[in-house]
Amino acid sequence: MKSIRYAICCCAALSLLVAGAFAQDIEDLMKKVQNPVSDLISLPIEHNLNFDVGMDGDIQHVTNVSPVAPLKLNDKWLLINRAIIPAIYQPLLAPGVGDEFGLGDINFTTFLSPRETSGLIWGLGPSLTTPTASHEVLGTGKWSLGPAFVVFRDIGSWSAGVLISNAWSIGGESDRADVNAGFVQPWLYYNFPSGAYIFYEPVITFDWEADSDERWTVPLGIGAGKIFTIGNQYINAQIAAFYNVETPTGGAEWSIRPQISFLFPK
Repeated sequence: MKSIRYAICCCAALSLLVAGAFAQDIEDLMKKVQNPVSDLISLPIEHNLNFDVGMDGDIQHVTNVSPVAPLKLNDKWLLINRAIIPAIYQPLLAPGVGDEFGLGDINFTTFLSPRETSGLIWGLGPSLTTPTASHEVLGTGKWSLGPAFVVFRDIGSWSAGVLISNAWSIGGESDRADVNAGFVQPWLYYNFPSGAYIFYEPVITFDWEADSDERWTVPLGIGAGKIFTIGNQYINAQIAAFYNVETPTGGAEWSIRPQISFLFPK
């Protein structure tokens, strides 16, 4: 009887240790996931459903596959490499313009960032967009280049940051409009011990080539997500909804953004 009780106590203690280790892993992962210049390898797949787009108020679909591959330069510096590969369904925007599905322009961004993991964390680097769109309505037809800057901080259960980028056209099809555009992406997360979280993370876009009243897209909304495992695979799943308080003519009135990310901690 004593041996049975001893075995039960050992199993219970082992379960608590495993649960504690898992919880610590999740907590560490949450901080890395929300830090865009961490050393975490990941594969996010994000699908944007943008409602009331174009002449007929249809749904625009944009799926972004965005692999992130950090590279350790030395003990003090990281190079964070990210690509955004979009697949787009563009509904009819004007007579003869739209109702197309295919590849959009691919973006490559590289951040140089200190390996420091506490306090205010930052990254700076170039962002290059290539004219890879399979149809002219799905891209700009231009090579575009500009800077990208990110700053991040986590305090207890909260994390916050902002990513800012702007690009200018440097080549491409001469009969296409020049590019001078970018975005501001602030975020604020509140994390629960279970691996769940709620967040605010809009992507505010601007186009300096457009008329002043057609320049901005400004979403307001909220999302929720959770980090969990399937077998040995860590996964981050989330969903957010936004209403655009400012949008160009024919732009989306509101959006839903589900995302699943495969995480590969070292």
